[in-house]
Amino acid sequence: MDEVTITALDFERCYRAVSTRDSRFDGQFFTAVRTTGIYCRPSCPAITPKRANVSFLPTAAAAQQAGYRACRRCLPDAAPGSPLWNVRADLAARAMRLIGDGVIERGGVPALASTLGYSQRQLTRVLTTELGAGPLALARAHRAHTARLLIQTTEMPMSDIAFAAGFASIRQFNDTVREVFAVSPSTMRTESRRSPRADVVAPATPGLLTLRLPYREPLDTGWPAWFLSAHTVPGMETWAGGSYTRSLRTPHGHATIRLSFQPGHVRAELTLRDMRDLAPTVARVRHLLDLDADPHGIDEALGIGRESGGAGFTPGIRVPGCLDGPELLLRTMIGQQISVQAAATHTARLVDALGEQIEGAVPRLFPTPAAVAEYGADVLTGPARRVAAIVAAARAIAEGQLVLHSGRTAADLRRDLLALDGVGPWTADYVTMRSLADPDILLGTDLVVRQGAAHAGIDLARTERWAPWRSYLSMHLWKTALEHRGVFPVPTS
Repeated sequence: MDEVTITALDFERCYRAVSTRDSRFDGQFFTAVRTTGIYCRPSCPAITPKRANVSFLPTAAAAQQAGYRACRRCLPDAAPGSPLWNVRADLAARAMRLIGDGVIERGGVPALASTLGYSQRQLTRVLTTELGAGPLALARAHRAHTARLLIQTTEMPMSDIAFAAGFASIRQFNDTVREVFAVSPSTMRTESRRSPRADVVAPATPGLLTLRLPYREPLDTGWPAWFLSAHTVPGMETWAGGSYTRSLRTPHGHATIRLSFQPGHVRAELTLRDMRDLAPTVARVRHLLDLDADPHGIDEALGIGRESGGAGFTPGIRVPGCLDGPELLLRTMIGQQISVQAAATHTARLVDALGEQIEGAVPRLFPTPAAVAEYGADVLTGPARRVAAIVAAARAIAEGQLVLHSGRTAADLRRDLLALDGVGPWTADYVTMRSLADPDILLGTDLVVRQGAAHAGIDLARTERWAPWRSYLSMHLWKTALEHRGVFPVPTS
């Protein structure tokens, strides 16, 4: 087996994590065991293999490429994703974000390379060097994970699962499942009925998938609960009984998601119009809730848990991401210089007038940029200049002049946003932070953040010591100000 290994220095740290079965490192690297031919997550409950028999790989795809199959006991593909893809802004990290969103399944490696602005040869060379596998192998690992979820959570025929997961043929699907999981698809389904898995809930209503989305502890659930509930837009989002429900547009249609926070996982109920959208939808939900973050590393850097640091902050806060980049920008522009409640009212009016109607608990989708560009001026109210700026931004997106996707660099995206009329530094920073999950954007001009800093005794002009985690610092300060106002925590209904 020809492997790409982590450096010798990192070997000691990785082996120590495996020896202690430290779940904090699940998804950050994978353990390949030569004597068994399998790869595991660091917290696998099996007996710790001998040093001489293991190597550590950066991705599941690298392990599969080297000929290892996934451990059926710890299900390494079900671990939280690596936090590196958000912390890093290099080509490999940006490619991984786009692969997770299904770009290769929809357009192949040429589409991925074109989106990132590189040749296919350059892209393959960089990914193989950095991640131990090229784009096709990385996409194959992604498809294998999607196939397992569909096999275990639905009664779909295997032929339908093969194409929904992105495989080109049923034979390719069967061969990949056998190679990665060491069982046939039918055997995997039979076994899943007898032994529920960590990330799967037994199927119930046809067309409804219920998944357990893992995250690294701790998670301050109060913060995303407040954020989601406070910003709900009637018609396309609801918050009730501790659950967040909304509709969203997906690459092949639309979906409805219902999310609730449970001990150790987020329960996600997904209703998909097209099963090919399962992987992109899960990736976007994880991005929205920042489930792949490394809270231990972040909290340690911010001084949380120390007697003399952390300013009384709560461990495990997350930075809200987004489900759709164009929607985030337009909603942010609508909400400029008005209250959160007023922004929800204006946005709901736009959704009601221009949003596509669908069936389900939330009856409308957010309007397309093209619809806002054409009819937004007739629906939106407020200062004429602000309305014109929103319509112009929608037109720029619809015509391809402004590109909003997770494969962009923060510097490039921020530059393009600032070039728009009506978009200032705060809006550019806020949209960049949320759309790219950038961990180091300080919202220093935000009034609420400034109030929180005053309460916490933090000088916003001197925050270098908290780099590269200033997005998380911003959330802590935002929450601190809301606590002093008495509007936090969120009610359960």
